[in-house]
Amino acid sequence: MNKRTETSVGSERSATVSEGPIVNETGPIPEIRATHIGMTYQADGGNSVTALEDVTLDIQKGEFISLLGPSGCGKTTLLRIIADLLHPTEGTISVAGDTPKNARLSRKYGIVFQNSVLYDWRTVRKNIRLPLEVMKIKKEEWDERVDSMLELVGLTDFGSHYPRQLSGGMQQRVSIARALAINPEILLMDEPFSALDEFTREKLQDDLLKIWRRTSKTVIFVTHNIAESVYLSDRVCVLSPHPGRLSAIVDIDLPRPRTKEMRESPEFFTLVSRIRNSFEGV
Repeated sequence: MNKRTETSVGSERSATVSEGPIVNETGPIPEIRATHIGMTYQADGGNSVTALEDVTLDIQKGEFISLLGPSGCGKTTLLRIIADLLHPTEGTISVAGDTPKNARLSRKYGIVFQNSVLYDWRTVRKNIRLPLEVMKIKKEEWDERVDSMLELVGLTDFGSHYPRQLSGGMQQRVSIARALAINPEILLMDEPFSALDEFTREKLQDDLLKIWRRTSKTVIFVTHNIAESVYLSDRVCVLSPHPGRLSAIVDIDLPRPRTKEMRESPEFFTLVSRIRNSFEGV
């Protein structure tokens, strides 16, 4: 049965980030636990802008979660807080019971950005190999890992090509392969398909789901496209702006594997409508 769960605003907030492992005495520790997260930026002239307010969310290992919302709702800010690229001004966050910093240092994250951010002077193979070089993975492992990633994203025949020789969709597949090369536990994706045409976008959605099924990664996917979030996700976390807050969490109970026919089903449109109606203050 489809469910919509509204978030509630807690009465207590902490202004510090947890610095040690968090023990959950009542059950399994979530892969990611965000508790009363707030983020306020100090602007010029002494003014402040609140990007996130009181966001509480648990993400389980192996889930595919979408952070959905319009521009300015704080979804990328939340992703960056999870990735330890930003520190919240309020609240606590843990990754497998530890801090985001320790998770980052232990290579738990792979990140895919909106643009592929490939180096034009490096071949596809060398772009995928880059994190292995930076993180000082043993050289004898490089070729095997790169070959495996090329096969995973369907680019085995394009390892010697340069980014300029690839389509936009192929470039994003290289970016995904690079993020997965270090075998992270969590794949963070910041609107990776937003710049692509609709045909390429739908193809990459299917490719991503195949990769997810094969690797069993926890995926956090930022998007402003409602249909995309429904097609991909186990749960859609709806953020509404001014300031950014979690207005709803919608379970997506469509069967897996997802198929193109599901995009035209009444159940799909019902979920899209439910999510659209869950936004607050847009």
